[in-house]
Amino acid sequence: MPQVARLLDHLDGDVLLVGDLAYMNGLLDEFRRCFDPDFGRFGARLRPAPGNHDYGRPDADGYFTYFGERAGPGRRGYYAFTAGEWQVLMLNSSVPIGRHSEQYAWVQQQLQQAPARCTLAAVHHPFDSSGTSGANPWLRDVWELLHAQGADIVVSGHDHLYERFAPQDASQRPDPARGVRQFIAGTGGAPLYPRSRSAINSEIVIQAHGVLRLKLDPASYEWTFLDVNGTALDLGMGTCH
Repeated sequence: MPQVARLLDHLDGDVLLVGDLAYMNGLLDEFRRCFDPDFGRFGARLRPAPGNHDYGRPDADGYFTYFGERAGPGRRGYYAFTAGEWQVLMLNSSVPIGRHSEQYAWVQQQLQQAPARCTLAAVHHPFDSSGTSGANPWLRDVWELLHAQGADIVVSGHDHLYERFAPQDASQRPDPARGVRQFIAGTGGAPLYPRSRSAINSEIVIQAHGVLRLKLDPASYEWTFLDVNGTALDLGMGTCH
């Protein structure tokens, strides 16, 4: 969406992409025609995670061919990097991610062997949502792992809206001291979804195209959701565990 891309022209830092980046089937031609004209210019700033539409073909060849090394090693679709003093995990919810999967074991290894004061995970499907897609309970294992290891933020897409949750555990109990805060930012250009339910621990839902800006400080974070006019519709701050 050109208006969203123009917002990014005025924001620095990494650009986290939480999937469904080329409609409808994630073909290489769709990436070249639909994604590249607006977002290709951000180049090395892009940090993608794949969505279900990027797996319109079983091997997501268009996605992995387009992003190349930026999509992580081995065409797995999950990888890690550091942003300042933050550990960032880019996950792939379109391949096995449950307790006995290779991806789960990798997440566990990253959290235990390379611990950081502050941790963010990005994954396409949200653990819960007030949008039409609702909850995805099959993500509970990895959410439980993130919570147990002290992760701070999960950023998701999938539902075409913006939503912010209070910190919670894997049983969706409020946990202001150690809970993981989820943001949904499926607001990059596809038609918006209505609010269809009230998810547990949801704090705000906004139907607008825009960008979630996260300022990651050494022991805290600030969030601002900006619409395509640059107006801040939601903002706040939190402290790392």
